[in-house]
Amino acid sequence: MAHQASFTEKELMNDLLMSEKQVASAYTTGITESSCTNLRDILTQCENNVLCNQESVFQAMSQRGWYTVKKAASQDVQSAKGKFNQMQHELR
Repeated sequence: MAHQASFTEKELMNDLLMSEKQVASAYTTGITESSCTNLRDILTQCENNVLCNQESVFQAMSQRGWYTVKKAASQDVQSAKGKFNQMQHELR
């Protein structure tokens, strides 16, 4: 008799989170490589659904302490904003 692996809720949710990230990436690629407006719109809707799902899984994991995110220092956020604004200005 074959032994069936038993996964914890944490392992299943982590797998789901990683899957959602991969699917979102695939949709982004499809969107950026499509020349058909209707297809781009459909893929964008699908990607938005995936991103909502990903956020729900992330929030559930975060609430359980299974996915922690280090808060960025205010100085680092301001530095990143400054770099972004500078790059945006240079591209104009």
